[in-house]
Parts: sequence; structure tokens; C-alpha cells
Amino acid sequence: MTPTAYQRTLSRLYGRRRFGLQPGLETIRALLEALDHPERKFPSIHITGSKGKGSVAAMAQAILTARGRRTGLFTSPHLTRYVERIRIDGTPIDRADLVRAIGRVERTADRLARSGGIDREPTFFEVTTAAAFDHFARARVDAAVIEVGIGGRLDATNVLDSRVGVVTTIELEHTDLLGPTLTHIAREKSGIFHAGMTGVIGALPEEARTVVRSAARAQGIPLWELGHEIGVEDRRLSPKGQQFTVRLPGARFEGIHLPLHGSFQPGNAALAVAAVARFLDAQATTLPKGPVRSALRTLQWPGRLERIARSPDLYVDVAHTPESARAVAHSLAEIAPLADPEGNVLVFGCLRGKEVDRILDALSPLARRIVLAPVRSERRLTPAELKVAAHAHFPAVILARSAAEALALARAGTAPGGFTLVTGSDYLVGELLRASDPEANLEPDLSDPGVGGLPEAPPPAARPRSR
Repeated sequence: MTPTAYQRTLSRLYGRRRFGLQPGLETIRALLEALDHPERKFPSIHITGSKGKGSVAAMAQAILTARGRRTGLFTSPHLTRYVERIRIDGTPIDRADLVRAIGRVERTADRLARSGGIDREPTFFEVTTAAAFDHFARARVDAAVIEVGIGGRLDATNVLDSRVGVVTTIELEHTDLLGPTLTHIAREKSGIFHAGMTGVIGALPEEARTVVRSAARAQGIPLWELGHEIGVEDRRLSPKGQQFTVRLPGARFEGIHLPLHGSFQPGNAALAVAAVARFLDAQATTLPKGPVRSALRTLQWPGRLERIARSPDLYVDVAHTPESARAVAHSLAEIAPLADPEGNVLVFGCLRGKEVDRILDALSPLARRIVLAPVRSERRLTPAELKVAAHAHFPAVILARSAAEALALARAGTAPGGFTLVTGSDYLVGELLRASDPEANLEPDLSDPGVGGLPEAPPPAARPRSR
């Protein structure tokens, strides 16, 4: 296995970005059938939501692994390396195994195209999904935790016969793909529900909750809901994270320590514990407290209110909606209650289609100065385009020519007792994290070409509308 072989594989895979987002499940189903249905060879937990689904997925995988189950994890996008998307027991897929998995899917797709078994080329995300399922089946995992890409109903992952379906949150996001209202988005996300599974849902807006409950009821799916059957109690902050208790019907998991920051993470942990408990119940076994405590005590999930430097503190977070920005602002106010906004600096960049004014309004209590950074995506808003919105919320606005320059300017302007926060986009956070990853030079720049694209790709309005 050579870096060149790995890079050639990724180059071919990333070339599929030109196929954009394609509606329907026919192509992924044909691919998986030709691969001897790897998706049927492991039981799974299927997770969707507007935010938090990656954290919930990582926690659920860690708990299952601690319970003695060999567990696959499929998430997207990645922050620094493509192999982050496909893991077993927390370890990313080996590059040689990835090359073989992608190669098998590509050869299968070529054969199907020649025989008329598929009527279009598989997209980036479809190939990635098929490769992940194939790898998990060959590795004979006991379980897999699968994060939806976008939505749920027509997402390429929605070919699973999962034991548990999880809906973490529902917000207005990807409205061009999922619909203009919370009702539309809830309908798409609850499309992962099917008869025979159990369901776990987070604290949803009432409009969305009504839709999700109705979808579950139509399929005969019993639901556990955060704030009802699932609870978080006795939360306490500590210098190294936070401690809390998770309450489930008939069980209490006390003394959980989580090293992740953020007031939203205990709720994510509770959803993960509930999902695993229901998954194991379907296997006629139980979830002891020990695996929950040991799994969450050492959990790492980069880019989620992660502190990556001190003196002064430097946080990165992939928040890109008003709701997630508010959650980050609230969490930082908890972590650093005495920090003077005059001494803090934000670094911000985002993509087109985001609610920039509302995001910046949510972040504005944290700092007086903001450095606007370009994001490496054809869909980026340039610093110049962000400037007007930023001036409405921040007295001092600085434009940078690159993410690296933006970070350097922000760090130079952060007071010793203050903090720097980098947020607004997976792309922005990923680019800065890649700078400290010695293996990231083998990777393409973009974290998610299946959703974004490079400059030579067609404009967003010309692309098909689902994956």
C-alpha cells in the first residue's frame, strides 16, 4: 500500500462530486445487492437529526464497544482525513482496506452500468456508503452505528433494517433539499423509521415532534423521548469536562464523566445511552453501568466545542445554524463566565444559504471583534460578502485572506484571560485542524464533496436535489 494508491483512489472518488446529489435509493440498492447485501449482515442503530447526530453516533459506538461488541461507525463529513468516516471500535479504516473497499464498489458499479443494472453513476456518498457497509460486513462487526448524510427518507443509508432509529434534533437546515418548514424536515428525517424498530428522539420543537410522533405511531414504533422517558440529572461542570446522571425507564446511570465541553453534550450522551439500551434489549440483554461510564470517560470527538490550545484558550466548533451557534455561546458562557468580551476574538466563515445574520447575532455576546475567513468551497461566502452582516453585530470586523491568516490575527488580538473561537463551518474547522495533522497532506482539501464541490463543478442551483 502506497500513499499514491490511496491518493489515486480518493481522486477517483472525489471526481464523483460532479454527479451532485441524486434522488432515490435505486442505485444504492442495486450496488448493495450486487455486493451480496452487506447491509443485512450486521444489526444497526440509525441516527439522523439537524445537529448532534455525529456526537450521539460516536458515543453509542463507544458504549457498544465497551459492552464487548465489535462495532462499526459511519459518519460524515470528515474534518481532516477521509478514513475518519469509516471506523471499527473507534479506529479509522486502514488505507489499504479503504482502497480495496472502494475498488470493489467501483468495479461493481462499472459492471452494473454495462449490464443496465443501474441507469446512472453512483455519487460520492453512495460509493462511500456502500464501501462502509461492505467493510463492516467483511470485518464481521457485531453492530454498526450509522449516521445519516442528509435528511433520512432518501438518504443512501436508509436501506438498513435497523434495530433502533434516533432523531436527535430538528432545525431549519438544507431547506432546498428537505423542504421549507420544520414539518417538511421532520417528515424527511422520520423517514428512517420502519416497522419492527424502536425509536429514540431528542427535545424537538413541537411542530416537528408532532410529525415524528405520528410517523412512529404509523409504523408501530415505541418512542423514548428526551425530557420524558429519558432524562439528564445532577449535571455539574468540572475542569476536565462535566458530570451527570442519565435516567431511563427502570435504570439510572450515575457518575458519568464526559470530557467534552458543551451544555448540549449531556443530552447527546443520554440519547446514545438510550439507543444502546434499546438496541441491547432487542438482543435480550442489558446495558450495565460500567461500560457507559468507561466509554464516555475517555470519549474524543474533534471539532465539537473542542479546546485545542491554552494561554489563551482556543476553541473550535462546527456550528453552522442559529440554534447550534446559540448552544455554543451558552456553553462558552458556562465554561468561561468571567471572560471579558473585549478580550475574546471570533474567527468565522460559512457557506452560502446559511442564516448568517441570525448566527452572528447568537455569537455576538461572546466577543467585540470578529475575523472573517474564506472557506475552501465553491459555495463559500467571501469575507467581503460577510462584512455587512458582521458590522451589524460586532464593533470590530477584520477581513483575512486565508483561514491560517485569520487564526493568526485572532490569536494576536486575544487577551491572556480571553479565548478565541473558530466556528461557522466544518470546512473552516477542518482546514485549521488539518494544519496540525501530519498525514493530512495526502487528503483533498474539501471535507464533503458530496455536498459541496470544487470550482469546476456546476453551480448549486443546477444540481439534482438529494443523495
